[in-house]
Amino acid sequence: MTHQDSNGHVAATSSASREPLTFVRHNFGAFCYSTYGCRVTYNGFTQVSEPDDVLQLSSASLGEKYPANLDASYLSIGNFPEPANVEWKSKDGVKHSAFVDIASIFRDQRVLHHVPEGGVEGDIGDPGIILEVNDRTINVYMKAFVPTRAAQVPGNTHSHFRDDLILAWSRTY
Repeated sequence: MTHQDSNGHVAATSSASREPLTFVRHNFGAFCYSTYGCRVTYNGFTQVSEPDDVLQLSSASLGEKYPANLDASYLSIGNFPEPANVEWKSKDGVKHSAFVDIASIFRDQRVLHHVPEGGVEGDIGDPGIILEVNDRTINVYMKAFVPTRAAQVPGNTHSHFRDDLILAWSRTY
């Protein structure tokens, strides 16, 4: 089931009787670590364009902030445009390029989450799909706000949701 909000965005709707959760639109984000000249283009938009001569910081240098810093801020993309085009040099200077087929990775259009069956309560928004280039590895994650029947932090009435970052695909080049 879907519904349309006041801005015309369509979001998947679910209740305990409507699982598994699926999506028809998604948000997108891209991040590059330990790379030179990283460029990520998705849905006709350059998400990342880093200088060729500057080594990007490592994910390890972020400490506890990583991977919680990964987010999808390019909003409301219909499923699915052409594959993401990724070009970069790993920290050893070797050039790489890849087409990452988001449609293939999420071909069943299911929302990845860690809520037990029957534990979803209410509507979900568009999930975030996040592409990370980390030296020689590309990771694709999903992060979705999933409202839950039960509080996730006992005693905290504001914790009726999960928004776990879930690895969906990975490849080392």
